[in-house]
Amino acid sequence: LCSHDRKPENRKAKCAMYDWERGLGTCMNCDNVFQLHTFKRKGGGDKDYVLPEWKNNTQLSDNAIKWFEARGISQKTLTELKISEGLEWMPQTNSSVNTIQFNYFINDQLINTKFRDGRKNFKLVKGAEKVFYNLNNIVNTDWCVIVEGEMDALSLYEVGIHNVVSVPNGATLNRLNLDYLDNCIEYFEDKQKIVLATDSDEAGENLKQELIRRFGAEVCWMADFGIHKDANDLLVADGRNALLNAIHAASPVPLENVVTVKDINDELEEFIHEGFKPGYQIGLDNFDSIFSTYTGQFITVTGVPSSGKSDFVDRMAVGYQMKYGWKTAFASPENKPTFLHAHKLIRKVGGWMPKQEDLGSAKWNKCFEVVNDNFYFIEAERYDLDSVLKKGAELVKRKGIKCLVIDPFNKVKMKGAADMSITDATMEYLARIEAFAKKYDVLVIIVAHPTKMYKKEDGTIDEPNMYNIKGGGEWYDASYHGLLIHRNYQNNTVKAKVLKVKFQNLGENQAEAHFKWNHVSGDYIPVEPVSQELPWE
Repeated sequence: LCSHDRKPENRKAKCAMYDWERGLGTCMNCDNVFQLHTFKRKGGGDKDYVLPEWKNNTQLSDNAIKWFEARGISQKTLTELKISEGLEWMPQTNSSVNTIQFNYFINDQLINTKFRDGRKNFKLVKGAEKVFYNLNNIVNTDWCVIVEGEMDALSLYEVGIHNVVSVPNGATLNRLNLDYLDNCIEYFEDKQKIVLATDSDEAGENLKQELIRRFGAEVCWMADFGIHKDANDLLVADGRNALLNAIHAASPVPLENVVTVKDINDELEEFIHEGFKPGYQIGLDNFDSIFSTYTGQFITVTGVPSSGKSDFVDRMAVGYQMKYGWKTAFASPENKPTFLHAHKLIRKVGGWMPKQEDLGSAKWNKCFEVVNDNFYFIEAERYDLDSVLKKGAELVKRKGIKCLVIDPFNKVKMKGAADMSITDATMEYLARIEAFAKKYDVLVIIVAHPTKMYKKEDGTIDEPNMYNIKGGGEWYDASYHGLLIHRNYQNNTVKAKVLKVKFQNLGENQAEAHFKWNHVSGDYIPVEPVSQELPWE
């Protein structure tokens, strides 16, 4: 049954290696991968995807073969990676044109196809699952290479590096959607080394940094193509050995917590050219004008009971998703039952109160999908900080979250805190939060109740500040930012006040934004603050 590639038999070696979880086996005599059984992939989720029909037509025209040869790719590589050709309707030209077809397989199943025409337009199969290209060839390897396009994957395959995968949709400058990594993360869990060979432009750099964040710096290495944009350009310009050398000379990601000026040279030059980067905002103009944030930091949100702290934090998370495509995980012991929390998020995403007749409608399905794909609820009988941070780290890797909400902090206990002073326990708690935020480049939002606030003679309650939280000044000193959410029942308004902002370019200390709360959609409508009435009015 072995192919012509069969090697001389080694009776001391195993005949085959089996991976029952993935349903794959590898023949040790010819290195071919074969399917053991059908299986459900962990990363595939519960979605139903379109499965393209595999027509097994890999006969290419002379023009196509010559084009690939001009890019350094042989017919042997084209055949082994099942490149096909044919007419396909392309929306960019609004016509059927001849296309090159890159076929995405998992085992023997065709999962997706990328069609590319002569004008460099491309499309994937609508409704099909996004996965990495050439995924089969990294099974049972302890290292792999990730590139930004199928031509780069073909280039590495051509020079003998078969354990290479390509992302399906390249890299973009503004929003990185790595849903294909969510679908395939289990294929990388056994990798001791992952070489990132993305394009040498800003979008490629963004993709590389996000992959480092997801996989962890300890397994990532970085390839450098010098003056060339990508792997294929290097192959065409300098040949096979130059490409091999670039991959094998890849350098490890710099050690965590150890930085040289050379490591941060790009950021240094960018700062000199452009100044401070703008912070992330939530899409409420009056609030965005007084507050923004970076990732790798944490925000403390406080306010008296029933002031709307949790609800405003939900609006922040929805805003980050709508503006930047962020995913958020909630560890919210008080925001139960979870279906009501999900209902609030769906309202904020859709801007309406769903009714019974809305179930199954296009709007409901769209909003449901947004919440399902971008918000995760950490469930536990008893929450503790280390478990929440461990689950948060797992969600960074498997789902790519950029925000973690702890609401409230006093219900997410830290083990050993009872044996510490309040000051020491608070500092240790926040130090662990900060370490997590920095390591995974995540924004953490902590909801912290103040100690009991008493009513004044006029029946109103003093606004708390960060010193009113149990632990006192440690909250102010350690937090990057602090927000107060306070409800004015007389005017029926909600106020968001900046109690602390670490960097002046990110906001304005003591500034306020005022809102009317829409009870139907749960959204916040900016309003001008109501002035104090003068005595004679």
